[in-house]
Amino acid sequence: MLERVAPARLGTGFRWLLGAGWVSNLGDGIALAAGPLLVASQTDQEFLVALAALLQWLPPFAFGLFAGALADRLDRKLIVVTVDVVRSLVLALLALSVLTDSISIWLVLVAMFLLGTAELFADNTMSTFLPMLVHRDDLGLANSRLQVGFITINQLVGPPIGAALFAAGMAWPFAGQAVLVLLSVVLLMRIALPPHGRAADAPPTRIRHDIVEGLRWAWHHAAVRTLILTILMFNVTFGAAWSVLVLYATERLGLGEVGFGLITTVSAVGGLLGTLAYPWITRHVTLGDLMRIGLVIETLTHLVLALTTSPYVAMPVFFVFGAHAFIWGTTAITIRQRSVPNDLQGRVGSVNLIGIFGGLVVGAGIGGVLAQHHGVTAPFWFAFVGSAVFVCVIWRQLRHIAHDEEAVPAI
Repeated sequence: MLERVAPARLGTGFRWLLGAGWVSNLGDGIALAAGPLLVASQTDQEFLVALAALLQWLPPFAFGLFAGALADRLDRKLIVVTVDVVRSLVLALLALSVLTDSISIWLVLVAMFLLGTAELFADNTMSTFLPMLVHRDDLGLANSRLQVGFITINQLVGPPIGAALFAAGMAWPFAGQAVLVLLSVVLLMRIALPPHGRAADAPPTRIRHDIVEGLRWAWHHAAVRTLILTILMFNVTFGAAWSVLVLYATERLGLGEVGFGLITTVSAVGGLLGTLAYPWITRHVTLGDLMRIGLVIETLTHLVLALTTSPYVAMPVFFVFGAHAFIWGTTAITIRQRSVPNDLQGRVGSVNLIGIFGGLVVGAGIGGVLAQHHGVTAPFWFAFVGSAVFVCVIWRQLRHIAHDEEAVPAI
């Protein structure tokens, strides 16, 4: 069983990384449900509820490039261990404040920001581990295994557990996540990473120089530049449509709260099947063509959702979109990890992260304005037209994504 999940050729280090990632995903999945429930228990003001989400999205903008530079300067394992210990401490204090009835919305908001910041440093730095542990030809397989854990544990298993723990006692999910984060640290400590970064005799540089170097490298590398711009633009259109998904599901499709939750489940199941099929897919389709197919699927998803009023039509679309999202995500990170030199992984990864969150924030703002003035389907029409235009613009540039000789070998 272990051989099928994490083949021996991927190495012992990858198995420890996989275990740590899955344990951490369980904690994050618990927080996915418990976090919003805690915010809602402290306030019913829409602004404060939205502010809690914003404070978790803010760290990539505020510290993203800095986090990437540190990941390329310092001991990467030490960074992750340190911030995860801090994250566990914040979670423990949050649970204690609930138990002692000293919790308040402002304390929750501060905790959201601190946890979001710690997660940024941990996740961005951990994304550099895989290319250091796994041969470049096996990155697609390794990333698909990490994605399987994310989908099943973070998206499917964690949220129901978080909601159940919150119902049993508001402090339990946060105490449980604190324990899981520490367990992840224990597993990470078993990983032996090879040396990285600049040579010992290299002249010292300012961190600003390191950040500019990462930005310059990402811009001048055709494949990575195309990838980041594509992620940025498609997250603008995706963010516009999905920012009003709850209204679309209830008003347009006539689904209740359970039905809205089912959308996430259906998408996650699609993502799970797509990720499990990833090794077979990459044996038959080049990475460049895989990117093209994915972008067409995403464009058509927005069109169908803009047209339909039937949940029986929409649910299969969400299933296919879920498969596409995780296949495309696995492909994107594999391409980036294979292209970027080891000593630049942190900085280029942080540029990519800013593209992801930048697109989501801009798109959410556009979607909210369009829905308010033109109805709940307007963001989906915007997403369709914007995606279609960008696909036409970027189509030929996608040849830079992956050359035929760099196609993933049989897995």
